[in-house]
Amino acid sequence: MKTKSLKVTAFVLAAMMAAGGSIGVLADTPTAGVTSYTASVLSTATLPTAGFASTMMQVAIDTEEEVQVASNAEVSETEKDAVTQSQSEYANIAVSNVDDYVNIRSEANTDSDVVGKLYANSAATIVEEVDGWYHITSGNCEGYIKAEFLIVGDEEAAKAISTRIAKVGVDGLRVRESASTDSEVLERVDENEELEVVDESTDGWVKVEVGDEEGYVSLDYVTLHTYYKVAESKEEEEARLAKEEEARKKAEEEAAAAERESSSSSSSSSSSSSSSSSSDRHYDAPSGSDGSSVADYACQFVGNPYVYGGSSLTNGTDCSGFVMSVYAAFGVSLPHSSYSLRSCGYSVGSLSDAQPGDILCFSGHVGLYIGGGEMVHASTSSTGIIISGVNEGSIICIRRIF
Repeated sequence: MKTKSLKVTAFVLAAMMAAGGSIGVLADTPTAGVTSYTASVLSTATLPTAGFASTMMQVAIDTEEEVQVASNAEVSETEKDAVTQSQSEYANIAVSNVDDYVNIRSEANTDSDVVGKLYANSAATIVEEVDGWYHITSGNCEGYIKAEFLIVGDEEAAKAISTRIAKVGVDGLRVRESASTDSEVLERVDENEELEVVDESTDGWVKVEVGDEEGYVSLDYVTLHTYYKVAESKEEEEARLAKEEEARKKAEEEAAAAERESSSSSSSSSSSSSSSSSSDRHYDAPSGSDGSSVADYACQFVGNPYVYGGSSLTNGTDCSGFVMSVYAAFGVSLPHSSYSLRSCGYSVGSLSDAQPGDILCFSGHVGLYIGGGEMVHASTSSTGIIISGVNEGSIICIRRIF
C-alpha cells in the first residue's frame, strides 16, 4: 500500500521533471513521506532498554514505487540517482557519534535546558538543520543536538547499530536444526520472546540465535522488526533511576529476611543426613545477601537436567526457571520468562561492570554471571545446567538484583 504523502511527492516529482524543473533541493532533502514515517517510528516505539522497533519493508516498497514514477517521466540518469538517494530509508536517520551520551537540548544552544540524552549506538530522526545543530526526534524526545555529535545519512553506520529481531507469536515455538518441519527440535521458546536474526535467505524460514545455538523458525509464527536504541527523556531517566533504587532496596530487604529464615532453619535441623545414601547429592541452603552468594548457590546445581517449562533446580528447569528458582531461594520473586527478566532489577552497563549474581540476558536465553567471564545457566536439553564462557557480543542487557 502506498502512503498518501509518497503519492503526492511522486506526482510532484513527475510533474517537475516533465516540465524540465530542477530537483536540486529534493536531492538534498528527504521527502515528506519517508521523513514522517521514520520520525513516527522513532518517536513511538518502546523497549525496556530504550530501544525502538521499525519494519522498514513498506518504506522500501514505497520508495521503489516513487522512483518508478520518476523514471516514467524520462529524467536523466543523474536526476534518477538523486531521487533514489533522497528516498533512502537511512537518509533521515542520525546515529550518535559519542562514547557515552550527548545531551538533547530544548533549543539550539548550550544554555538551553536538557530534555533528554542520546546514548552511544543510538538513533534519531532528523527534522531540520539549524546553524550547526540538528533538530531531532528520538523515542519520546524532541530537541536539538550539535551536528558534530551525530552521523547523518550513513547507511552502514545505521545498519551497524541496528538489530534484526524475530518476535515469537506462539507459546512453545520449535527452533529446528534446519529449515524443515522434519528436522530436529533444538529448543522451544515462549511467546513474545525476541530472537536475534542471523539469516533471512531461506524461503519461509528465518535463522535465529537461541542461547549458544543457532536454528530455524518458521515465518508463520514470528514477526520481524529492526531495532534501534533511542533517546531517554529527562522524565524517563528520573523514573528509571527511582525504580532501580526501589528495586535495589526491596531486594536487600528480602535477602536479609531470607538469610534470617535460613539461619533459623539450619540451626534447628538434625544431622540425620549422615544416614542417607552416599550417592545422594547434598545442596547447601542459600546464605548471604549479595550476588556472590547467589552465584555460589546456583553453581551447586551444575549437571542437573534442562527441562523446557521446568523450574526445579534438581529435577529439571529451563533457563529462566533456573534464574527464577535460584533467586526465589533468596526471597526474591522473578518472572519465569527470559524476555521479562530484561526489565527486572536495575541495569548494568557492560560485562566489565558485571558482578557475580547479575542476570545476563541474551536472545531467547538467560544465565547468572559467576565472575571471570563465565556464567552458570540451564543451557540445553542435551547439556543441562552448565558453566560456560560468556559471549559478550551477544548480550542484550545485564540486570542486577543485589
